[in-house]
Amino acid sequence: MNSFTHGGDSEEFAQKIGCDIDEVIDLSSNINFVRPSIDIDFNRLSISAYPSYTKLYSAIAKRYGVDQESVELFNGGSSAIFSLFRFLNLESCTLYSPAYLEYKKSALLTGCSIDYIDRFSNLDKPVEANSFVIFVNPATPDGKYYNIDSLIKEWIAKECTVLIDESFLDFTPFESAIRYLEAYDKLYILKSMTKFYGSAGIRIGTLLSQSQNISAIKLREPLWKISQFDSAYIMASLRDKTFATRSQEENSKSKEKLLPLLQKSPLIKRIYPSDANFILVQLNSITAQEFQNLLIPFKIMIRDCSNFDGLDSSFARIAIKDMASIETLGDFLCRFQ
Repeated sequence: MNSFTHGGDSEEFAQKIGCDIDEVIDLSSNINFVRPSIDIDFNRLSISAYPSYTKLYSAIAKRYGVDQESVELFNGGSSAIFSLFRFLNLESCTLYSPAYLEYKKSALLTGCSIDYIDRFSNLDKPVEANSFVIFVNPATPDGKYYNIDSLIKEWIAKECTVLIDESFLDFTPFESAIRYLEAYDKLYILKSMTKFYGSAGIRIGTLLSQSQNISAIKLREPLWKISQFDSAYIMASLRDKTFATRSQEENSKSKEKLLPLLQKSPLIKRIYPSDANFILVQLNSITAQEFQNLLIPFKIMIRDCSNFDGLDSSFARIAIKDMASIETLGDFLCRFQ
């Protein structure tokens, strides 16, 4: 498979298996299946003027409890990653892996060498002083949340530049590393809002850091990066005060339904603990591609994880989705019991 392929291409999958796209059950994509209540009529949205982001900055700053000057917006989380690599222009980075593949891609494109730390087996490996440390928390593709307080203290003591990707933190009850922002001027935190707010087609990525860092990044960024549609959707989502609780509850119910199905299946060798909205499994005696082929009659997509560093063809990721989707997967798994 392609080195940087992601899940979620349901259109290509539908064409491949000969069905309509709305028939596909996409368990490959880690986008929230719960949707916020939107109180806006997009047909009435004014798009004749250039966009202003004042209200969007204010809403996001309030959401994460930071000053507006500590926020920069991007056309999605991946765009933020690429921009930060270009801005920092460092020769090397330390990547706790396996991790979101856009980090590896960004490093290679900017000529930044990568020192990999296997977080499964060597989490406490010391990092070099003054290095650029990247940690995804909760992690991908397994969804584990790490208490990284001791690691952060080590990184700060060694004067590392630190990027913590919290794109899936909103699915959990755990505390953000935002509390370290004020005390450490080389810390950056990424929030990919499209994951939690169920809107991969709405491109909003948020980078948080101290105001002087954000000001310097803004000087190197285009004036307009977010459309009025993107901005309006996220602001409307943030006005839904019950969404976070509702989302966590619905995801928990679906996960509770899914886990026993996986635990009883002879196709599954190992299930990795997850705090996010997806589960990493190691398959028993078949590859992820063979597993995917078996799922085609059920029109189910899963994520082949063989292109993640440290994983092989026996690893697959299954996203938490609505009950009907989980039940269809259960019907498939029952055939092998």
